[in-house]
Amino acid sequence: MIFAAAPRRAPLALACAFALSALTTQAVAQSSVPSVLITGPRFPAQATPIGATVITAEQIRSAGATDVNAAIRKIGGVFGRQSLDGSPDFGLDLRGFGTNSAQNTVVLVDGVRLNENELVHTVLSTIPVDTVERIEITRGGSSVLYGDGATGGVINIVTRRSAGAGTRGSLFIEGGRFDHLDMRASIAHGAGPWSFDAAVADRRTDNYRDNNKYEQTSFSGGVQYAYAPNGRAGLRFESSRSDSRLPGSLTEAQFLAIPTQTDTPDDFGSLDTDRVTAFVEHRIGAFELAAELSHRERDVASTYFSEWGTTASTYEAEQTQFSPRLRHTVDFGDKRNEFVTGIDLIRWDRKVTSDYSTGDARQDSKAFYLRDELRWNAPHNARLAVGGRHERFEKDYSDPLAVPAVLGEHRKQSLTAWTVEGSIDVMPLVTVFAKAGRSYRIANIDENSYRSTLDVLEPQTSRDLELGVAAGTEARKATARVFRHRLTNEIYYDPTIGFGANTNLDPTRRQGVELEGQATFADAWRLTGSWQYVQAEFRDGPNAGREMVLVPKHVVTARLAWTPGDGQTADIGAQWVDSQRYGNDFTNGCSTRIPSFTTIDARYARRFGPWEVAVSGLNLADRQYYSQAFSCRDGIYPSDGRQLKLSLRFDF
Repeated sequence: MIFAAAPRRAPLALACAFALSALTTQAVAQSSVPSVLITGPRFPAQATPIGATVITAEQIRSAGATDVNAAIRKIGGVFGRQSLDGSPDFGLDLRGFGTNSAQNTVVLVDGVRLNENELVHTVLSTIPVDTVERIEITRGGSSVLYGDGATGGVINIVTRRSAGAGTRGSLFIEGGRFDHLDMRASIAHGAGPWSFDAAVADRRTDNYRDNNKYEQTSFSGGVQYAYAPNGRAGLRFESSRSDSRLPGSLTEAQFLAIPTQTDTPDDFGSLDTDRVTAFVEHRIGAFELAAELSHRERDVASTYFSEWGTTASTYEAEQTQFSPRLRHTVDFGDKRNEFVTGIDLIRWDRKVTSDYSTGDARQDSKAFYLRDELRWNAPHNARLAVGGRHERFEKDYSDPLAVPAVLGEHRKQSLTAWTVEGSIDVMPLVTVFAKAGRSYRIANIDENSYRSTLDVLEPQTSRDLELGVAAGTEARKATARVFRHRLTNEIYYDPTIGFGANTNLDPTRRQGVELEGQATFADAWRLTGSWQYVQAEFRDGPNAGREMVLVPKHVVTARLAWTPGDGQTADIGAQWVDSQRYGNDFTNGCSTRIPSFTTIDARYARRFGPWEVAVSGLNLADRQYYSQAFSCRDGIYPSDGRQLKLSLRFDF
């Protein structure tokens, strides 16, 4: 259901309900839950990263999430903005970074960065959701381990490490409104130390709006050799091809009259990506060695039609990453010390061919990091970690068609990050944790190509602070955090500078509260929820005290799952997003705001042996709303209407 407004007490009520459930219910008493192997400081570990959220494959399947992006939004409670190209790759926003959320969140797949050195959102739709083992969401500054752009946090997608003995797989087909068709097939085989897997997918839909058709085909495959107990090595390959029709934006009057219409009936674009990754993990006594060597290529094309003529643009981008690292673990008495060090080497290139640019850009980054964590006092599970990172960037850029022309621009920038974090069980089932540090990001090629200064933009830095408490077990648990990010030279597009330009803003901050809770009751029912409250505002300069744009203060997510164990499953979820400032409203002078909205989705499934039939729905109330709007009452990208889907799955 979607409402034009929602009472401000709703987030607090939900927060209190989860906290009381986790702390007062007798079922908090010890329960047996299987341990989950997660990714600690870039190595597999049993101890969850301090303050992290983990989404399991079982939760993804139960919620009926057909892609990774939807799982992060539905289950992880992360706010996502409607994509502009009809793809399922919504713009994910951790801790209120608005238009630049993608540049302040690092997204990885099996330790390899997917972020691009340009103003685009990370593409997750090419990752086969059936191959995902878990998704780890670490909110807050994480630049020590993950470098540039990790102020908002890190989203790490981990795929299955081994197929196990034998052969298994699945076939999936789903159809629904807007001519939606999703077909997937996956297979995995294990024989002794060898394992193989492959997945193919074909997704197509006309989407909600006119001229918004989207088609994508993808393939993913891998081979792995495990030489237990010392380690494993393997190779993975991913490829996708997508075509999009681009409906453009609407004015508020157009949205209220016919939200499905388009002013750009002929615009279109395409995106082709290929990625290959080689990896190795090896143990020698107390030492563990690991490395990934990854190469990614992207070909992007777009064509726009207007009263001034046709504009066509194509570009090719490549990124190569090499990330070797080492972990040393030693036990002495009741203490365990874990030391991690490594380097990240990344080269990114892009060549543009268009009517307005022939830009040629390259960025090289070299980083060295180390982190040491000490655990002691087993009854209280005390943990203390410190770490640091130094990273150097070299940028080269030329564009003879730029105004003024740019010929052979070369710049160097160096940055450091640090962190101190710890946790302790102050009483049984109650853990207190804290993190402090410094994170950073540098301007990407698009931001430096259209900037407000003669020189490249200054690096953005943030002083990060977080305090939290977690109570309960996996059966009933609540986690609360308070956080603050004090940013200097935040990199952002400022529409008030001339005709608009990317610039370093006056000092800003993000601060707020996050609450997560989960409760299992009556054996078959599981309730999960989250609440994020963010104050995003200028803290100095002529806009001091004013709100940042495109940042909702409140985002509330709740899900209820029913798994009686007789082959039936049901899942229903809701998310309420508070109102936001329009994208150009830096002075907070627009007389209105982007309205708040609530969306509801649901799924019911029934298994018959290896077969599963499911019916699901999105935006069940079919309300009109939008989460993207770049001008006051204008630049609106309507969100999807109600969609009902029917699916059939066969597991073998």
